[in-house]
Amino acid sequence: MSASLDFKSVAKKASLDFFRRRLADTDALPQLAVLAIVAGAFTGVVILVFRTAVDYVLAHWLLDAGSESFESLAALPRMLLPLGGAMLLGVAFTRLHPDTRRVGVVHVMERLSRHQGYLPLKNALVQFFGGIVSLISGQSGGREGPAIHLGAASSSVLGQVFQLPNNSMRTLVACGTAAAIAGSFNTPIAGVIFAMEVVMMEYTVGSFIPIIIAAVTSTLLTHYFLGNEPAFIVAPFHLQSMMEIPFIVLAGVVVGTLAAVFIVLVQQFAKLNSRPFWLRALLAGAITGVAAIWAPQVMGVGYDTVNGAMLGEFTLMTLLLVVALKSVTSAAAVGLGLPVGLIGPTFVIGACVGGVLGVVGNFFQPDAAASEGFYVMLGMAAMMAAVLQAPLAALMAVLELTVNPNLILPAMLIIVVATLVTNVVFRQKSVFLSTLNTLGLDYPPSPVTVHLQRTGVAAIMCRDIIPLGHKCTRDQAARALAGRPRWIVVQMDAGEIRCVLSASDLAAYLETELDGEPTSDDEVNLLQIPAMRKDVADIDHRATVEEARLALEHVDAEALCVRAPVQVTPRQVIGVITQPDIDNHREAI
Repeated sequence: MSASLDFKSVAKKASLDFFRRRLADTDALPQLAVLAIVAGAFTGVVILVFRTAVDYVLAHWLLDAGSESFESLAALPRMLLPLGGAMLLGVAFTRLHPDTRRVGVVHVMERLSRHQGYLPLKNALVQFFGGIVSLISGQSGGREGPAIHLGAASSSVLGQVFQLPNNSMRTLVACGTAAAIAGSFNTPIAGVIFAMEVVMMEYTVGSFIPIIIAAVTSTLLTHYFLGNEPAFIVAPFHLQSMMEIPFIVLAGVVVGTLAAVFIVLVQQFAKLNSRPFWLRALLAGAITGVAAIWAPQVMGVGYDTVNGAMLGEFTLMTLLLVVALKSVTSAAAVGLGLPVGLIGPTFVIGACVGGVLGVVGNFFQPDAAASEGFYVMLGMAAMMAAVLQAPLAALMAVLELTVNPNLILPAMLIIVVATLVTNVVFRQKSVFLSTLNTLGLDYPPSPVTVHLQRTGVAAIMCRDIIPLGHKCTRDQAARALAGRPRWIVVQMDAGEIRCVLSASDLAAYLETELDGEPTSDDEVNLLQIPAMRKDVADIDHRATVEEARLALEHVDAEALCVRAPVQVTPRQVIGVITQPDIDNHREAI
């Protein structure tokens, strides 16, 4: 029985090692597809728990008319609820280390760039509970930011548990991101595009397929537990006349300008990050609480406000008030560091701007202009696209949220105009990239860097190696060379790796004639014979080729010994990487 268990344990370890080695390759699609299913399911469960917790508390404990009916509260509770939630967050988060308080989409992108996609579990727990407190207390933010962090962290933790190569961690984070958006909003296509366009900022077939699988898996879970209804049930609005095209272009200019103002507001509030967190949280809660006295629509995610704008339930003055106050409150919540998202607020702001434009259009051309609800949907798409500088993700999101294909042509037009105005006229980057720049991070990395990050060291390392003591006999050296290795890993008496030596140089030395007749017991000192020796440093088997390149640049070594994925000391050397190995891989781009 014991022998049987040992055999199963060895077989399991060997299969996992083989799985890891295959993941290190750039084209490990079958393995990534399997991971995507697991990541999508895991993320889907986490997002369902998060959504259910928020909706249950709001609908059963705080609000009488549904999980977004903050308007049903009296003026005083509307002011005190976000203020009290902010105070609770301030007290709890102040006890945490500043690094542990980092949450949201920017945190995911920063960890993806600087830490190979390793997202700490502590930050994810902070995001989970902090996001719940923020949303149930009516803070002016969306649930997609927390969802993206939780999804990316769920997939990242999965990779960390199984010690997967770092190049696959990037794809896992993207899978978690796509699955989170798909599961949160029932928008699988938008989830895929958002992960590629906003988070990874790259399009490759090798990434697309697993990301699609993860989004589909998460969406199926959402359909099973929550149904498959779109977020907004709207009439099939459509463009009434070609005469509206100039007006749509003008609307794009208006939305693009407002998006630039919103990005600047976020940056201005972010400048207060040197202040204590409790003070920033209190300020954000106070701004939302005061604004909610006059416009309760600024509280929470605000999808009920979008539905109301589509149905024409608000007056022109109410729409304008919501645009102004929602912009300020959401910029404060995000910029001051509350654990909320900003995609939801862009929908609300864009919807109300669209509602204003719809009212104006119908006033001047009552017979030729489309309905107010049509412009509400266009405003949503344009605002999200301009703020995130993600036109395709915004287009897909609005199409899936509204299930209205009539939007495609006018939405493409207004999205392009709004995005160009924000980016070219006002020179504003994506709100995420702007925040990353304040952290001193140049995002995204260059195409060459991305290519090197997609491949693990296990895919390019030289496996033709053999360890040998620095003092050995000629017979031991000959037996080592019998396997035709490329490198000899020279070990000291204590097991320390001293260097790597070219096997051909050792073979040439053994063929030389020494004074007298050489015997098999003659000692060979590998540190003194004439040969090419390279000083070495260690690198983990999970590292990417980009990490290996940086290691060779910053350590006093000429080669890297790749250490095996086992928790023993010393860890076995399973391969050697030199600069020519990296150069050959880079030239294959």
